Amino acid sequence: MHFVTAKGILSSKNGMNLYRGCSHGCIYCDSRSRCYHMEHAFEDIEVKENALALLENALLHKRKKCMIGTGAMTDPYIPLETEICHVRKALRLIYEHGFGFTVITKSDRILRDIDLLQKINKKTKCVVQMTLTTYDEDLCRKLEPNVCTTRERVQALKKLHEAGIPTVVWLSPILPFINDTEENISGVLDLCAEAKVYGVICFGMGLTLREGNREYFYQQLDRLFPGLKEKYIRTYGNQYVVDSPNSRRLMRLFHQTCEKNGMLHNNEEIFQYLQTFEEKETATQMSIWDY
Repeated sequence: MHFVTAKGILSSKNGMNLYRGCSHGCIYCDSRSRCYHMEHAFEDIEVKENALALLENALLHKRKKCMIGTGAMTDPYIPLETEICHVRKALRLIYEHGFGFTVITKSDRILRDIDLLQKINKKTKCVVQMTLTTYDEDLCRKLEPNVCTTRERVQALKKLHEAGIPTVVWLSPILPFINDTEENISGVLDLCAEAKVYGVICFGMGLTLREGNREYFYQQLDRLFPGLKEKYIRTYGNQYVVDSPNSRRLMRLFHQTCEKNGMLHNNEEIFQYLQTFEEKETATQMSIWDY
């Protein structure tokens, strides 16, 4: 890891990255793409040493309360978080200043902070987003080697639900010729239903490849699935969007299964929900109305 002094922390849409880079080792990670201008080795985590001071200042100067998000570029619950605790400290600030919170992660380390997530959710709104891609545990360990498996993530989702915290799943990416099967999609969605998730985000059955992440992905295909890289090149060339040949059938299955299990599956509606700040009545306010 290495430390940097950042100029700012919140984006125009109120997202933040407390770290840059990741050690999960997912073979398909788009954040490796060169367009994001990460000038250091991806596994050499960049820590924004002044992130918390910047965050507190930003929250103090916000005209309106809103949802604060993290995890879009870098999973905040990488192993380093257990040492640095940037996320936990940021959660305290978000709670103290009365803002909402949402996070995207693949890690059950988020359960460490369930107490703060509950406090935020009681006061405003807190939504945990979890990425699930692969029903088969052995295949999951190949595709996402340095993070907890799908079953462990589902157990975390169940515990979050039991704690009253709403959850959303990202079914993404789906890798052509690897996990683009009805068995995989049905299996993952059945687990989502078991965990009583609020909704499932899916942008299609496929992935994106561009300069930076394409090269890494192909290296991993050579290592894990010999010969498959050549099939990708023959089928897709240098396309950015790499759709599964089974995409239409799998998307029908996706929508039908979500509908059957009462899980929201309209991306626009889910994002609207994630972005909408809610200020809940305090116990004192509620007792006044009761009279």
